[in-house]
Amino acid sequence: MEYGGGNCQHGAMRTLTVAVIQMSMSDVVADNVDKGERLVRQAAAEGAGLILLPELFEGLYFCKDMLNEHLLRAAPADGHPTIAHFRALATELRVVLPISFYERANNALYNSVAIIDADGTVLGIYRKSHIPDGVGYTEKFYFSPGDTGFEVWDTKVGRIGVGICWDQWFPETARSMALLGAELLLFPTAIGSEPPDPSWDSSGHWQRVMQGHAGANLMPLVAANRIGHEQGQTTAITFYGSSFIADATGAKVAEADRTSEAVLTATFDLDALALQRLAWGLFRDRRVDLYGTLATMDGNR
Repeated sequence: MEYGGGNCQHGAMRTLTVAVIQMSMSDVVADNVDKGERLVRQAAAEGAGLILLPELFEGLYFCKDMLNEHLLRAAPADGHPTIAHFRALATELRVVLPISFYERANNALYNSVAIIDADGTVLGIYRKSHIPDGVGYTEKFYFSPGDTGFEVWDTKVGRIGVGICWDQWFPETARSMALLGAELLLFPTAIGSEPPDPSWDSSGHWQRVMQGHAGANLMPLVAANRIGHEQGQTTAITFYGSSFIADATGAKVAEADRTSEAVLTATFDLDALALQRLAWGLFRDRRVDLYGTLATMDGNR
């Protein structure tokens, strides 16, 4: 990975290799952290400067059931052992690591990501904005809607925006981060089969929605999912992997299968893409005076 702060008008390039990690989880936090570290090290060895792990990778996806005991998994960001572990790893490898965790803030519980820069600094925390509630994905029992709003962070390898899983189904998420100046869009995820209808396969839809975000905003997008069959008390989910990296046109340039552990990488010229976004006119030609309905629930202003 090369990173420079040059001006693209004078021929400089900022090339960044990004990586997505796909993995299965057990219910032993230490084992999942160790596996995550092993795969982060592999990605860094392949030249990645920005590495994305899946959503809630510390353990099994506990939102399959509504059980009070799982509420005790949440912990404050300050002093969080998994964040501390990956801060040290980011510092050692000089890589940027957005780290998903279950956050407790006094009596509020959030599905959060800590943005760890390549020097180990925590630049900030994003709290998941859109919280799903369906059979097998009972997240409203565990998480309050995030209060951070959409944000972007100036990391040592570029300006990134991070959404979490269900956030990715909403085009407003990606567009908001693009308007804030994101150069890459990241979505850690936990998605798989639907317990009410196990024959329903949403993997293609899941990918195409995010490919549209990449193309509509002319910026690369990275999506990290988990794999494996996880049995809960009342439901079971088979997570379908299919993690991928899309280029700025929405084309998939790297893709994992549905069942295998994987480290995917792709390299982008961030300055060339920034110039392309300016030249294409997607942001120049926006009509913000006509978009008031987007700020309503029923379409009536």
